Amino acid sequence: MPTLRDRLQDDPFQGYAYAYPHKTAYRHFARPHPLKELWAGEDKDALFLYLHLPFCEMRCGFCNLFTTTNPREGQVARYLDALERQIEVVNRALGDHRHARGAIGGGTPTFLTTAEMDRVFRMLRQDGGLSKGIPLSCELSPGTAEPEKIAQLREEGVTRASIGVQSFIESETRALGRPQKPAVLHGALQRLAAAGFPVLNIDLIYGIEGQTVASWLQSLAAALDYAPQELFLYPLYVRPLTGLGRKGRDPSDLRLDQFRAGRDFLLARGYRQISLRLFRRDDCPAEGDEGGASYCCQEDGMIGLGAGARSYTRRVHYCTEYAVGRVGIQAILDDYIARPADHHAFAWYGHELSPAEQKRRYLIKSLLRADGLDEAAYQAWSGRSWSADFPEVDALLECGLAVLDHGRLRLTAEGLERADTIGPWLYSEPVAALMEEYELA
Repeated sequence: MPTLRDRLQDDPFQGYAYAYPHKTAYRHFARPHPLKELWAGEDKDALFLYLHLPFCEMRCGFCNLFTTTNPREGQVARYLDALERQIEVVNRALGDHRHARGAIGGGTPTFLTTAEMDRVFRMLRQDGGLSKGIPLSCELSPGTAEPEKIAQLREEGVTRASIGVQSFIESETRALGRPQKPAVLHGALQRLAAAGFPVLNIDLIYGIEGQTVASWLQSLAAALDYAPQELFLYPLYVRPLTGLGRKGRDPSDLRLDQFRAGRDFLLARGYRQISLRLFRRDDCPAEGDEGGASYCCQEDGMIGLGAGARSYTRRVHYCTEYAVGRVGIQAILDDYIARPADHHAFAWYGHELSPAEQKRRYLIKSLLRADGLDEAAYQAWSGRSWSADFPEVDALLECGLAVLDHGRLRLTAEGLERADTIGPWLYSEPVAALMEEYELA
């Protein structure tokens, strides 16, 4: 495995470690795990509920998410039928449990009609046990942020509206394989800002072909006209089987300069950095302070509903299979739609985490955020110190990429901007080997 110093000589953007193990390390289990057994010993008082709706009006050139366009006649309705079966079975398997927060993603949830979304919310509330009043996020696209859909989300208790903008400059979104008219974009943002969601998030991308540091800052300035509480700044990755990947396009080599310029721009305008990608306005409540039960992503579980959604217990992560190409996605969707109800009572595909991998996940999920790893919390959770479990992390201190600060191991500013180097460096050799062997459909 390359050393940290070796990795620091390469491109800073080596991999997005938003989850560990990565889904390309998942495989079919030797035997399916009954959900009732998987969740029997888990703390179920503060779960994250995620529902995946894998439909979009278009497939952007950079997108490697589990989603499809132009669904076949009746496919959305059949998908919702399958989702209803899964929700009922999963709810029974879990028994007594409580959600701390929830999210509806995709795909583009607002691709669905308001009647279809009514059905989704009814399933979540009645059968999924998702109470009103807890933080709930929903994703939108500019083309689907219609007045009646925004009003529906507000009525249903959505507290965070997240819209993928990527760029305010039409030539840049065209370079991303995403036709997007400025009038449609600004109309959507005006409606969302006026709707008064507690949190409005805007996603932007840097590293686009033809994008400069100046044009990147132009998009950031345009985003701030709508006073978003959060912004996600994503470096462009060109991945296999995506539109850009098939065309052989590469990200711009300006990404590090653009990140630094964007970070400084936002810090000077009342935003604080939460991770490499996330910036939150200073007057926006911190996670856990916006209502609902307290949720800790390192320790608490997650229930994923729908094809493509992942679920996490401490020991086992599981989901449906994963694909990026249209044929592979359609095959997985067809399988999900055809499954009998009792199939959803088992986990068939995923990754079993050894105690060492559970600790590594805790480390990665903590360290790549600005608040870092709480030494006392890690010791209480694992029974050992992080330095005993991961002596290699001393290399971050030696390279000036991390500091020990009042009981926390934190990345420095230089460390945070190299988070997409540090994350893959921390992967275990077995997980890295599984990812390397994975063949994407």
